Amino acid sequence: MASSVTAPLGSVGVPAAPTPVTAVHARLANIDALRGFVMVLMLLDHLRETWFVNYPVTDPINAATIIPAIGFARFAVSFCAPIFVALTGLGVYLFSTNHTVEETTEYLLKRGLLLIAIELVYLSPLYWGIVPQPTFWLQVIWCIGICMIALSLLMRLPRAALIALGLGLVCFHNLLDPIVLTNDDSLHAVWALLHQRDAIELPLGFLARTTYPVLPWLGVISLGFGIGPWFTSAIEPQVRERRLLLLGFGMIAAFVLLRLLNVYGDKPWFVVEGDPVRTVISFISMTKYPPSLLFLLPTLGGGALLLVLFERINSSRLIAALAIFGGAPMFFYLLHLTVLRILYHSALAIFGPNNGTTYMFDSYNWVLVWFVGMIIPLYYPTVWYARLKRRRRDITWLKYF
Repeated sequence: MASSVTAPLGSVGVPAAPTPVTAVHARLANIDALRGFVMVLMLLDHLRETWFVNYPVTDPINAATIIPAIGFARFAVSFCAPIFVALTGLGVYLFSTNHTVEETTEYLLKRGLLLIAIELVYLSPLYWGIVPQPTFWLQVIWCIGICMIALSLLMRLPRAALIALGLGLVCFHNLLDPIVLTNDDSLHAVWALLHQRDAIELPLGFLARTTYPVLPWLGVISLGFGIGPWFTSAIEPQVRERRLLLLGFGMIAAFVLLRLLNVYGDKPWFVVEGDPVRTVISFISMTKYPPSLLFLLPTLGGGALLLVLFERINSSRLIAALAIFGGAPMFFYLLHLTVLRILYHSALAIFGPNNGTTYMFDSYNWVLVWFVGMIIPLYYPTVWYARLKRRRRDITWLKYF
């Protein structure tokens, strides 16, 4: 049976309405649904970046000063990138089961280069006019592109070696945190791309900001590829479920233990006297750029648990709707960012700036209202595109978007 997960990042759509599914379909549809779930959460984060960027949000956030709604919203959207990158690795493995090593390598190289080009040529200019200086934002799409190119080589390693490499990068990259290079260092640009979130000066007054240093994300995509055999038809659903539950609860338990110890894996959390809500926010506020060990443990662990949940309720309308977003993630990603920029510049032109040179909401509640209001309008074009991909598999380029 064809599935939207036989190609990385969802190359084929899934039915728009719930239908009876076989065990094989349930095994794969839950992956699309999880990918769709994080895409929807991503919309919330990008709404804040577009309409509420005048409110400073540090990394990690300061629990003593942050608006609580933003604190909890940031934790919710923290699941997006780790789950998406891990599912990319998983998707690559499932793609490789139906293709030769050479075909998989070719796909990874082409897709990786395309993602890098999209980030530089299309996505970065979308922010020009909102930020004061033309900047190439090396964000998640760039990062996934680099990781896919690297995975074209790493996937040739024995599975045990690949998993060991992934665990090493995820668990121990924080030991590299004390290494900080400046613009005067010859390896500054390389280190900024790998592990240090920083700005790289470019000719003609341009900047490149390494929002997503790639080193820990290489570990995440490697681990996603490494657990790929769990999702083949050779593994019984009960066995896969048991493994995912052990993995998910184990990672969350490890997060709680390490976070309580406050000795490794991220900046220390603190108690806000007389404010238990802000204390909780401090506990769940971790470093994303680059993602710390404590950032990855609960987000990837939560992703494993959601895979089990979504497979158990695979016949629900919710799962079918989420699978639509997950069946055409690149289309939805580009669509919602483009719509947000059009809306922003239209509001700026009509109403004029209300915050220096920008137009911003004066309350985070408006971000939540727009989040609810945009889901359905974005859903229908995504349905159309997902169905097009499923119907026109003869159009080769469709699998890259």
